[in-house]
Amino acid sequence: MSTWRLACSACDHASGPRPLAALCPTCGEPQLVRYDRPHDAAGLRERWRTRAPGMWRYRELLPLGPEETPVSLGEGGTPLLELPRTSLDTGLRLWLKEEGGNPTGSFKDRGMSAAVTRATLDGAESFVLPSAGNAGVALAAYAARAGRTATIFIPEDTPPAVTARCRVFGADVRLVPGLISDCGARAAEFARETDAFDLSTLREPFRIEGKKTMGLEILEALDWRPPDAVVYPTGGGTGLIGTWKALEEAAGLGWIDGIDTRMYAVQAEGCAPVVRAWESGEGRIEAWTDARTAAWGLRVPSARGDALMLRALRDSGGGGVRVSDDEMRASGEQLAAVDGVAPGIEGGAVLAGMRRLLARGDLKPGDTVVLFNTGNLSNYGWYTT
Repeated sequence: MSTWRLACSACDHASGPRPLAALCPTCGEPQLVRYDRPHDAAGLRERWRTRAPGMWRYRELLPLGPEETPVSLGEGGTPLLELPRTSLDTGLRLWLKEEGGNPTGSFKDRGMSAAVTRATLDGAESFVLPSAGNAGVALAAYAARAGRTATIFIPEDTPPAVTARCRVFGADVRLVPGLISDCGARAAEFARETDAFDLSTLREPFRIEGKKTMGLEILEALDWRPPDAVVYPTGGGTGLIGTWKALEEAAGLGWIDGIDTRMYAVQAEGCAPVVRAWESGEGRIEAWTDARTAAWGLRVPSARGDALMLRALRDSGGGGVRVSDDEMRASGEQLAAVDGVAPGIEGGAVLAGMRRLLARGDLKPGDTVVLFNTGNLSNYGWYTT
């Protein structure tokens, strides 16, 4: 078994595992989980093969003790689907990481399973979260599974079906005028007043660990041959950061020969703070004003993990691209008609971003490229609007 500790992503302050871990106590930046090399690293992959599918099969590289039991609904183990006809059309070798099959229909289940597990084991009695939608549904479900309460602050213009799903799982939903940044301020205030544990993106270090398992599954599905590029729909950024972290850890364990995978962030033209910072060479983002996009998972005007996202894009030799809402819809509909996979609107954004990256030469014919569909089509209903 490996042991784990916490280290700041900015100042490298090491605090070790501690109850209800949050931001770095020294500088206030996000903390990350670091693992000691397992003594049996060479045989670890073979052991994983014998276990049932799901993200907790990778428990040696997750923040869980040998006698601890995760809060799980069967998340992970999602397929990596070939896209043969779209590959033929583009000249790329395209794969789609299909996250819509998770218990509540999105990749958010992975992060919430890891975060709720660790926080519950460390004494959390209740949770609070600002959400654009899918994360709120996931927290509501996993809090119920853990026997804990959840309060979720959601923008008031979020589709009613999302708030209804949160309430079905027993969550207290508070609608907030404005964007997810406004919800974040309300959630932080609620946490201070009630001692509810704040699960905001990168305010705690464990949601990334759950998202990291997407990268491990991709590597395993590709027989530990990393793709040339990953194209990711980017809002708060935990999935992008987690996938890059999986590559770094796999390289550190000697499972892959270095990291040659380029990471690309796709954002909406109406809300692209990470892409704008990448284009201008900045190390931090400036908050986007008047954020507008139909892809509510991408309507994130500022992100706590901005430095980590930009570092991943630059260290990997990748970059960022903006797409319009019309391009998202058209690309999603085209993928459904051509390869039989109907993505959520963020998945449509990735398809549109891939085509822009190909047109400008970032992706080249013959490249193996992994795209992400982060949510089930039934979470959205945008094709008929």
